[in-house]
Amino acid sequence: MTEFSNVNTCIWFEEGGLEAARFYTSLLPNSHIKDEHRFEHMLTGEEGGVQIIQFTLAGAPFSILQAGPHQEHNDMISISVTTEDQAETDRLWEALTANGGREVQCGWLKDRWGVAWQISPRRIAELLNTGDKAKIGAMLNAMHPMKKLDVAVLEAAFHGHN
Repeated sequence: MTEFSNVNTCIWFEEGGLEAARFYTSLLPNSHIKDEHRFEHMLTGEEGGVQIIQFTLAGAPFSILQAGPHQEHNDMISISVTTEDQAETDRLWEALTANGGREVQCGWLKDRWGVAWQISPRRIAELLNTGDKAKIGAMLNAMHPMKKLDVAVLEAAFHGHN
């Protein structure tokens, strides 16, 4: 019997849900597909027209509901990943922007399915938590024109070495 979490994030897909879940779970440790269910579409009667994929992404529960056209993905919700270092940031950024994904701004991107992601190195959060408003402001000014976050550049701005 499958364990269910009381809370999980569900993302609606028009198509490609299982492919997306497989891709997402390949990116981060402690990620795997738990279950896949197919149902008859309630409106059209199409067999297998609705698919629910339950998966864990870095230990967090997610599901994809693939049920045909509904709404476009937008920035109102995103998958936020805190990376350990620049190398992990670069690896995830390259994987998620490949094959039709696109860079946005300030650590945001859209993957090939149009799902928004925030990729942010842990060091940035540490610097933000220092409470030094002037240094944080300098770092944020350096961050504004960036797409993929560059820890070395942001840390240099924070420490006044720009």
